[in-house]
Amino acid sequence: MQFQQLRYFVAVAETRHFTRAAEQVLVAQPSLSQQIRSLERELGAELFHRTRGGSTLTDAGQALLPLARRILADAESARLAVQETVQLRRGRVRLGATPSLCTSLVPDVLRAYRTRFPGVDLQVREDGSRDLVRILADGELDLALIIPPPSGEAPALAVTELLYEDLVLVSAARTGRRRARIEDLRDQSLVMFREGYDLRETTIAACRAAGFEPRFAVEGGEMDAVLGFVRAGLGPAVLPGMVAARSGLAVTPFTTPGPGRTIAVAHGRELPLTHAAAALRDTLLSHLAEADRAGALPPGTRLIPARPRPRTGEDGGARGVDAGNGLR
Repeated sequence: MQFQQLRYFVAVAETRHFTRAAEQVLVAQPSLSQQIRSLERELGAELFHRTRGGSTLTDAGQALLPLARRILADAESARLAVQETVQLRRGRVRLGATPSLCTSLVPDVLRAYRTRFPGVDLQVREDGSRDLVRILADGELDLALIIPPPSGEAPALAVTELLYEDLVLVSAARTGRRRARIEDLRDQSLVMFREGYDLRETTIAACRAAGFEPRFAVEGGEMDAVLGFVRAGLGPAVLPGMVAARSGLAVTPFTTPGPGRTIAVAHGRELPLTHAAAALRDTLLSHLAEADRAGALPPGTRLIPARPRPRTGEDGGARGVDAGNGLR
């Protein structure tokens, strides 16, 4: 049974005439009659009483008519729903981002995206980078802004590096120094994030590379809690430059080369991005490219140059670990 056959059947039922029905659906009358005959053979029953003056429904035709109308209506609804999604009048994007990026980069990107595609439902999950990598690999997110794991640790993901961001020291009061050294943290007790935050691992690794184990005044906090603990004077913390610039705290950059991190966007390698998710990724790349051209990237951040794009499959998805950020 084909949608076309049902459409022809409904047209004959409504006009009660094969010729007028053919004119209505813009098909030759013999072709319409042939399709109706084919439908009747498949169903094993005649659908019309055919007379010289017109056609009326048989009992079988009367039973089929409401069902045929419902099937055609559902098919049209499905077509419109898909069309609206493709044209981004509807849809859904599940975005993951680290807490530091949720308070810095993400709001501006989502505002630009929402302006262009107000009908798309945006769902944001805030979590540590390691947790986001796992959640993304499980298919529970469409996109995530993460700190890329070491090469080979997340083979299920396609990762595109975007920005390099300097880390800075923040405190409740100014230290009097223009720049800080990692070694200066040896005799201080830090406010530290909970396990699972890339910032925790990066800070600890930098201290160990300088030859000491860091001490913590308080640990286990989320981003807002860490900022609150620093404001309360419990100790300094190492934060991303984008967050520090908006924190209202005293900011001291580290001497060069200081600690930093790479920010990337990632998605599942095996599943092609939905139209809505691809549009959000494009919005993110365009936002960063425009900010770079205007010299308006946040202080302490640098755009990572685009890498040559590898060959793509039929779904357009990159086959390499890093597809390049697409910025020119």
